[in-house]
Order: sequence, then structure tokens, then C-alpha cells
Amino acid sequence: EKGAFTSAGKQKKGKFELAAGGTIFLDEIGDVPLETQVKLLRVLQEKQFDRVGGEQTLDSDVRVVAATNRPLKQMVAEGTFREDLYYRLNVTSIHLPSLRQRREDIPSLVEHFAGLHGRKRRSEAPRIGAEIISTLSSYDWPGNIRELGNEIWRLIETVKGEVQPEHLSKKITANRNTPGRDGPGTLEQMEKDVLGGAIVEALEKTHGNRAQAARLLGIGRATLYRRLVRYGLHCE
Repeated sequence: EKGAFTSAGKQKKGKFELAAGGTIFLDEIGDVPLETQVKLLRVLQEKQFDRVGGEQTLDSDVRVVAATNRPLKQMVAEGTFREDLYYRLNVTSIHLPSLRQRREDIPSLVEHFAGLHGRKRRSEAPRIGAEIISTLSSYDWPGNIRELGNEIWRLIETVKGEVQPEHLSKKITANRNTPGRDGPGTLEQMEKDVLGGAIVEALEKTHGNRAQAARLLGIGRATLYRRLVRYGLHCE
């Protein structure tokens, strides 16, 4: 409210008040501090809130969509995320696989980002051929879609004409397999694809619980940890 604190020169509506009758998106919900979780729970449960410095309780009927890459169920067990808020949010759950688990989407995403960033720049996007698409599809993308989008944006900013392999970031081309090459590198990649995929699937089934995932795979926890490090897997 106006006058609630020194620099409050006018009334300012908050996000839940602005979203009344609509939808609000809460990104990175797993990073919300415990003291804020309590206030958020009240809004979700009672559909009410007070403005800072206000004397009137206001109603807010909104649809809430929350997203996170954190293991909320594990955080509940550790006491870093409120259990009541977890169940209040977890009415309908949608799991989005990491980009490395849906590599078939990469060509379409490359086309989307190239067109999007090209329109922002009001210039023609560089041509991205089949060889480049293949290289992009073979990279694991630990940063998922944001990392892919940033790579395409960098190419649009720096490349004219057609994208060549040397234009790609070194991290993307460093572990690229040479077509027709047989040897340890190829076998290692196959092992990573098969065993790494099984580890990711087990972690998803156990909601990120590594001890349970290790039992499901029939290996020790120490072995699971070594595989995660070896394959560069980041399973939250």
C-alpha cells in the first residue's frame, strides 16, 4: 500500500492480485524460502492475502502452474520444502524429460530458435545444415532447452551464411564421434547411452532418490555415484 514503507509512493498490485481470475506461473518453486512458502500456502489454501501495509484481506482465485528441476519429494523428507505446500501444488503433475532423452525434438527446436532470434534481429538467420543438426543432436545438453536456445542465438549473432562445424561451441564438438570410426570412443558412447539411460529412468521412477535407484538397478550407491560423475549426468 502507499506509505507502507519509505519508498512506497503509490499503491502497487502484486502478482496474485494481477492474476485474479486467470493463471499465474511460479518458476523454480523449489528455490522459494521456507518463510515465503508459508505465505504462499495461505494464498493457495485460503485464496486470500493482504497487501504489504494493508488492512483489508483480499481474495484471489487463480490457477497456479509451478515448475522446478529440484527433487521436491526429497526436499520434503529433508525439511527444506513444506509437505503441505508440496501436496497443495502437486494436484496434477507433468514430467518433462531432459533434452538428451528426446533428441528427436532437437531439429524442430533448432528451426524454432533460428526463426525466433532471426525475427528479433530482423535479419536472415544463418543456414544450419544436416551435419550441424546431427552434431547438435549428439550433444547431451546439460542445460537443456535454454542451453540450446543460447547456442542458436550465439550462432545468429556471429555467423553469416552457412554454419560450419568450427562455428559451434567447443564443448559441443569436443566429444563428437567421427562417422565410421570404431574404437573406445564409440563403445564408451554406446555404454553411456544404454547405462546412462537406465540410470536416468531409475532416478525418475524413484523421484530422484539415489539409494532407491541403486537398489532398483541392482548396484551399490557408490557405483551409482561414480556412473553419474563418469557420464556427466545431472539428475535433480
